[in-house]
Amino acid sequence: MSLHWVDWAIIALFLIFSLLIGLYFRKRASKSLLSFFLGDRNMPWLIAGISMVATTFAADTPLAVTELVGKNGISGNWLWWSFLAGGMLTTFFFAKLWRRAGVLTEIELIELRYGGKPAAVLRGFKAVYLGLAMNVLIIGWVNLAMITIIQEFFGLDITTTYMILAGTMLLGAVYTSLSGIWGVAVTDVVQFCLAMVGTIVLAFVVLSVPEVGGIAGLQEKLPASTFHFFPDFGTDGNGGQTLAISVGAFFAYLGIQWWGSWYPGQEPGGGGYVAQRMMSTKTEKGAVYATLLFQIAHYCLRPWPWILVALACLVLYPELKGGDLRVGYVWAMRDYLPTGLKGILLASFLGAYLSTISTQLNWGAGYLVNDVYKRFIAPEASEKQFVKASQIVTLLLMVAGLYVTKFMTSISGVWEFILECGAGLGLVLILRWYWWRINAWSEITATIAPFVAFALSRFVFGWKFPDSYFFTVGFTTLAWIIVTYATQPESKQTLERFYQQVRPDGYWKMFQSKESQTSNNLWSLIVCWLASIAMTYGVLFATGKIIFGAYKEAGIFLAIVLVSGLILVRTLKRTSVWS
Repeated sequence: MSLHWVDWAIIALFLIFSLLIGLYFRKRASKSLLSFFLGDRNMPWLIAGISMVATTFAADTPLAVTELVGKNGISGNWLWWSFLAGGMLTTFFFAKLWRRAGVLTEIELIELRYGGKPAAVLRGFKAVYLGLAMNVLIIGWVNLAMITIIQEFFGLDITTTYMILAGTMLLGAVYTSLSGIWGVAVTDVVQFCLAMVGTIVLAFVVLSVPEVGGIAGLQEKLPASTFHFFPDFGTDGNGGQTLAISVGAFFAYLGIQWWGSWYPGQEPGGGGYVAQRMMSTKTEKGAVYATLLFQIAHYCLRPWPWILVALACLVLYPELKGGDLRVGYVWAMRDYLPTGLKGILLASFLGAYLSTISTQLNWGAGYLVNDVYKRFIAPEASEKQFVKASQIVTLLLMVAGLYVTKFMTSISGVWEFILECGAGLGLVLILRWYWWRINAWSEITATIAPFVAFALSRFVFGWKFPDSYFFTVGFTTLAWIIVTYATQPESKQTLERFYQQVRPDGYWKMFQSKESQTSNNLWSLIVCWLASIAMTYGVLFATGKIIFGAYKEAGIFLAIVLVSGLILVRTLKRTSVWS
C-alpha cells in the first residue's frame, strides 16, 4: 500500500524531531556515567513517570491486546492487569529505597546488599544475562511486532522490511548513544503523547465504521461474554465454550504472577528501566510520584482505546478467528484511516517502537559498562572513556538485537519463556530489602532454579501453563529457602553498610542505632498499597462501564475510587514517603 505525501511528511518530521532531541542533549550526557545513565539524578518526576509509561507502550502492545481480546474477550487482559499489585508494591515500598541506595544500576545493588566473591559473580552474571541475553530477546520481540506492522500495512517482502527496520532502529541507537537518559526520556514524552493521540483517533474511526455501528453495534454483534471484565468459568450463554481464561490461569495471574515472576518492566521490587527512572529523579518523593503516575497511566489511561479497536476487529475481520489475530489492529489502520491520520498513527507506532528500543539499549548498555567493563575489566578508566564505551555498547546491542530478530518467530513464545524462567525469583527480590537473612546464595539459587524447574515441568512431566508455572514457583521458592538456611548470612559489616545507606523498614532491628532508626511505617504503607490498587482498578473498570453504557455499575466503581483515593491521601501523609 502506498501512502500520500502528507503521511510521509508527518513521519519524516517526527523522525527528524526525535534526532534533534538527541543532538540537543548530547553535551549533558557526555560528562560522566551518572549523566549518561541517570541524568545526574536531576530528572523531574513527571518526565520520569511518563517515560516509564512510554517504554511499556511498545509497537507490540496494541497487537498483543488485540490477540488477548480476540481469544478471551476483555477479561483476557488479566494477563497484564494482574501485575498492578506488584507495580503498586514497588511504588510505596521500594521507590524511595532505590533512590536512596545511590547505585547507578539495578545490578550494582547486588554488591551493596551482599559481599564477597558470590556477590561479585552474581553481579557479573546478571549484568550479562539481563543486559545482553534477556535484553536482545526483548528487543527481538519488539522488532518482530514492528515487522508485522510494516509487512501487513505495506505488503513488503521480508528483505525490504528488514532494511526499513534496521534504519529505524539505527536512528534510535544514534540518538540514544548521543543523548543518554535525558534524550531517551524527553523523546519518550513526545512519543507517548503522539502514540496516545493515534490510538484514540483509531478507536473513534473504527467505531464509526457502519459495519461496526459504534458501541451499540459491538454489543449486538459479539457474544455477551466478550464484554465481561472478569472471567466466566463456564459457557458463553449459547451452550458454547466461554471466551474466558481458566480458573487456574486466573489464579496464577492474580495470586502469584505479580510477586513470583521476574518480568521486564514489572520486576517485583522494581528493576530494569523502572529502577533506572526512579534513581534518576531529584528526590525520594519524586521517585514515588513518578512510579505512581506510571502505574495509574499504565492501567487506566492506555487500555481502552486498544480494547475498543480489538473488539471492532472481531467484527470487521471475522476471517482472523483461529489465525493471527494481532494483524487485525494493523489492518484497521490500513483500511479505515484517511490521509494524514495514517501518517499520524504510523508515526505514533514508530514512536512507541523507538521509546522501547531506546530504553532497552540505554539500560542494557548501563549493565554491560557499569557492571562488567567498569567493575571487572577497566576500573581505572576515565569517565570520558566510560561514556565512549557506553556509546559503542549501545550500537553493538542494536546490532545484536537485529541479528536475534532473524531467528524469532513467536512473540508469545518469548513472553512465555521469560515469564516461566523467572518464576519464583520475585520473592527474593522483594525480601532482600526487608529481611537481613537473605544472602547472595539465595538470589543465585532463585535465578538458576527456574530453568531447572521449567525443564522438568515441560520436558519430563509434560505440563503446560499454569501447571508448569505453579511447579516452577514452588520448586524455586523451596530451593532458595533451603539454600538460605544452609549457608551463612552476609557479614555484619556488609549488612550494616547496606542498612546505613538504604535505611529500609522490616526485619533490621539488630543493625539499627538510635541515630539510624527508621519510622517503620510498614502498616501505613500496606494501607496505601491496598488503597492504590482499589483506586486504580476502580478507575479502569469505571471507565469501561461508562464506555459501554453501564452507568449504575460505573457509579459503584467510582464510589470505590473516591473512598480508596481518600484513604490513600490521608494515609500517605502519615508515612515517611510524604515527608
